[in-house]
Amino acid sequence: MSRRSMALAGLSTIVEWYDFTLYLYFSTVLARVFFGTGPQSLTETLGGFAIAYLMRPVGALVFGHFGDRFGRRMTMLGSMALMTGAMLATAMLPTYAQIGPLAGVLLIMLRCLMSFSVGGEYTGVVAYLMEGAKDKRRGLITSCASAASEIGALLAAAAAALVVWAVPEESLVTWGWRLPFLFGAALAGLVLITRATLEETPEFLRQRVAGTVPDNPIKQTLTRHRSAIARGFAISALGSITYYVGITYVPAFLDATGTMPETRALSISVLAALTVILVTPVIGLASDRYGRRPILLALALGGIFLPTGMFAFMAGGGAATWVGAITLAALGGAVSAVGAVTTAEQFPGEGRLSGLALGATTATAIFGGLTPLVAHLLVTNSKWDAAPGAMIALVAACVIFVFWRMPETAPMRAKM
Repeated sequence: MSRRSMALAGLSTIVEWYDFTLYLYFSTVLARVFFGTGPQSLTETLGGFAIAYLMRPVGALVFGHFGDRFGRRMTMLGSMALMTGAMLATAMLPTYAQIGPLAGVLLIMLRCLMSFSVGGEYTGVVAYLMEGAKDKRRGLITSCASAASEIGALLAAAAAALVVWAVPEESLVTWGWRLPFLFGAALAGLVLITRATLEETPEFLRQRVAGTVPDNPIKQTLTRHRSAIARGFAISALGSITYYVGITYVPAFLDATGTMPETRALSISVLAALTVILVTPVIGLASDRYGRRPILLALALGGIFLPTGMFAFMAGGGAATWVGAITLAALGGAVSAVGAVTTAEQFPGEGRLSGLALGATTATAIFGGLTPLVAHLLVTNSKWDAAPGAMIALVAACVIFVFWRMPETAPMRAKM
């Protein structure tokens, strides 16, 4: 495939993660804007994120079905069009001060629509990059989607921090909060226009020529690839909880524990995003050279032993906060880098998007959408600062056994 198409596909994930992580990075502001100033407003905001996230596997299944039946290009256009509309509508919403509790309901409804579209975006981009890359560079190329998505997260953290810093509180809750969402809608519209020139992947063109395009990809995948679905679920479970608890929940954690004020906590998110961008291609290359399985095993061990101490460390304040945040960001970015290509490699081209939806995206809905809320409730109710890290360690301890039994899928290592 042409480098232009590959670059457009990879870079388009910037938009996906800009908006999706903006909600978490901006959660303390959105709590005041849409749920009032009560003590439960942040919990309600994170609860809305959890509810909306349950739509992600639904979107992945719907878009995955069409992607397996009619091509990867079509599903990527559809998901981006829906995403653009959802972001623009969010920027236009009335606030709690204007219409009361209905404002929070409308926000959650639009988050559900956004989550539905993101579900299709993830499966489409991962399959597109993996199928378009050379065998010996699958890990590196597919990991670039994770790096690009982190650029989106970096933009989200920077936009949230800039708006909170530059706009007075009174203006922030009336109109200032709209600015980051308007920027995201404009960015999504630009990507949608450029994405119209994408080529179809060689893998799907092969299926058309061979007549092997599945009529019912979901049923076929459930029937023939149950073990692959389970492996994809395990990989995504670790990737999701290390990312959403170990990275995106951190600003809310620092605010909830009184470790750092809102503006400075968002600044840490910028540094975390930069860490992920640097780590991701290195891990992608390492997985091509040494294999997916040993990298995942090493990261699972890191997930068992590091996060609990890092969260307790961050709560101490000072330089410890920065060290803990960088360490957790490196772990989360590394798992995402190798996890994307490994989950896609669990399935043949026929039904690959449906397989990703059934395994990886379902795990993300549980371990990505729900865990920031659970972590927040544990921290505020138990007063145990290390609770989020213990959640990550528990998941890592469970999935390491799956990784141990998992066959190697890296083309250059599987042949040896």
